[in-house]
Amino acid sequence: MNLIGRFLPAMTPINRHRLDNFKANRRGYISLWVFLVLFIVTLSAEFIANDKPLLIGYDGGLYAPVLFSYPETTFGGDFETEAEYADPEVAELIEEKGWIVWPLIPYSFDTVVYDLPTPAPSPPTAKNWLGTDDQGRDVVARLIYGFRISVLFGLILTVLSSIVGISAGAWQGYFGGLTDLFFQRFMEIWGGMPQLYILIILSALFVPSFWLLLGILLLFSWMALVGVVRAEFLRSRNFTYVLAARALGVSNKKIMFKHILPNAMVATITYLPFILSGAITSLTALDFLGLGLPPGSASLGELLNQGKNNLQAPWLGISSFIIIALMLSLLIFIGEAVRDALDPRKTFRN
Repeated sequence: MNLIGRFLPAMTPINRHRLDNFKANRRGYISLWVFLVLFIVTLSAEFIANDKPLLIGYDGGLYAPVLFSYPETTFGGDFETEAEYADPEVAELIEEKGWIVWPLIPYSFDTVVYDLPTPAPSPPTAKNWLGTDDQGRDVVARLIYGFRISVLFGLILTVLSSIVGISAGAWQGYFGGLTDLFFQRFMEIWGGMPQLYILIILSALFVPSFWLLLGILLLFSWMALVGVVRAEFLRSRNFTYVLAARALGVSNKKIMFKHILPNAMVATITYLPFILSGAITSLTALDFLGLGLPPGSASLGELLNQGKNNLQAPWLGISSFIIIALMLSLLIFIGEAVRDALDPRKTFRN
């Protein structure tokens, strides 16, 4: 019995039916596992691509530079600063009394490779499987770290957008009346704001960072779910069970988030994979335009921009395009499978 099957006995019949529908969509089901494997692998990027050894055995002791910093004097060097393990002299000192275990890819996303066969960007070689970018950094390492930061950024933005959007839609739909009227007018004005110009202005005023960019995009992305949640609350607020709960003195907050919201979540969940893919696309586009993450960050959009600027190095544009296309395709397929699973008109296909 597989891992999912162990939880089936604890599921309600309707949730079991939804899971069967999801698994019946083979494309979405396989896409989910492929995406999870890629994401879990990239979460441990430091253990796969790093310019620091995974483990060092030196003079009878064990050291883990990937987790901790050690001065060069620890290995018989002269400096109190952190050891440069890629330095041949430091490596020779260590190997005199011990051994070194390197990651599969001995470069981090910001490691500059100096012993290149040609000027950067250099073509793929046995050491650099997909070549280097125009600053001499390993492309594979940047793709691994870029995939991770893109997905994490998208997940955080999706969660925060969902919290704000669901809360706003619930409040607006439940109370209706003037609350609904004024909030709708506010959303029309706010949704018409030129996002790109605002990003350009804020990028000129503040130093770009992960959290600043996240906050700016959150200002607009929360509106994606408001309409769905609002419609469900407008439909459900006059149902008999809601009127009965009010008559019994149940608080509005409890009615909204305990009784009505679970029904609204069915429609909301179907949007989440598409919101996630939209968040990743927004980050990639901003990085491509130079308005995203700080310079030097592991960015798929920045690597795609390098491919545009260096047409003589096709490995840059092709590799970044394949990763972005694969990531977004997997998310779209997962979203389609979730939509089918939650559609009451769909039946399980043997």
